[in-house]
Amino acid sequence: MAIEAPVTRPANPRFSSGPCAKPPTWTLDALADAPLGRSHRASLGKAKLKDAIERTREILGVPADYKIGIVPASDTGAYEMAMWNLLGARPVEMVAWESFGAGWVTDAVKQLKLDAQVHTAEYGKIVDMAALNYDHDVCFTWNGTTSGVRVAGDPIPADRDGLTLCDATSAAFAMDLPWDKLDATTFSWQKVLGGEAAHGILILSPRAVERLESYAPAWPLPKIFRLTKGGKLIDGIFSGATINTPSMLAVEDYLVALDWAQSIGGLAGLIARAEANANAVWDFCAAHDWIDNLAGDLATRSTTSVCLKFTDARITDGATFAKAVAKRLEAEGVALDIGAYRDAPAGLRIWCGSTVETSDIKSLLPWLEWAFEMEVNAMSAAA
Repeated sequence: MAIEAPVTRPANPRFSSGPCAKPPTWTLDALADAPLGRSHRASLGKAKLKDAIERTREILGVPADYKIGIVPASDTGAYEMAMWNLLGARPVEMVAWESFGAGWVTDAVKQLKLDAQVHTAEYGKIVDMAALNYDHDVCFTWNGTTSGVRVAGDPIPADRDGLTLCDATSAAFAMDLPWDKLDATTFSWQKVLGGEAAHGILILSPRAVERLESYAPAWPLPKIFRLTKGGKLIDGIFSGATINTPSMLAVEDYLVALDWAQSIGGLAGLIARAEANANAVWDFCAAHDWIDNLAGDLATRSTTSVCLKFTDARITDGATFAKAVAKRLEAEGVALDIGAYRDAPAGLRIWCGSTVETSDIKSLLPWLEWAFEMEVNAMSAAA
């Protein structure tokens, strides 16, 4: 019996977890005001960079005494900059429940050679964050982009002696981050706001700045990582004087995304859109017994990077099946780049961040059921 394909298609099939979909009102013409061919150190370039910093502060609700800088190499560069500058003064607790957190563990243990206490959890689960020793420095991801699991509740004590280093790259702008509990926070604007890649944001609390100005790490710091000079913070980095040359086209693109974020109600509007998208996927999973969220605990499920697993007993090779489903959806032009991350369990990963329209998520889901049934039939015919 032929399986009929759904009639309605997503208007935008881009569900990649990074780089992510552009804001729905985005056009290339919107970037016409970018100061191309001009120095980023000219007054116009500095003004654009400072505007990006201050509007980031406004939308995210970052405290006035926190420093915000635009740095090289996306979230990876920003987080490694934080680690290389801040770690080593105290014992370290490294926390990992997905591939990027595992990468930070490798940096701490094998590159910086710290005697770190490592806490891990398998994909779909999370470390007990409340059980960590916050008198030590603690490194963790807020939202596991490759596992679909996020920090829940309020596990970080206010009276800690150590610093918290938070990779918030798929959480910032879609989740309400507790700034008073975070000392070094990093993200890339290519995620929730759909900006262009290669630039990172580094946010430092006063406690982190105090560490920078009172502690010198034992290892050498390349120029691209240096945040201090003569024992003092290089304050210009946090007012628009970047360490290296940024793309002013990418900065303009970020400013356009910030315009859109403000137009939909700022952080509250961004959070609401991501939650509506994620809930549509969760409701679909609840209504079908062949697919489920990789994150078993509802409280820790990500509302941006929603990771799914196939649970049908007939599927004997999960990786092959999931790749076939993703390939079929891409061939139909209804979902691009939704295969699970290469290090994650076999399945799908649907980006539900704020730039994605809920109508597109709802249009995708019947196609997901269609692709599943097509692949089950193909598997049965080949048996």
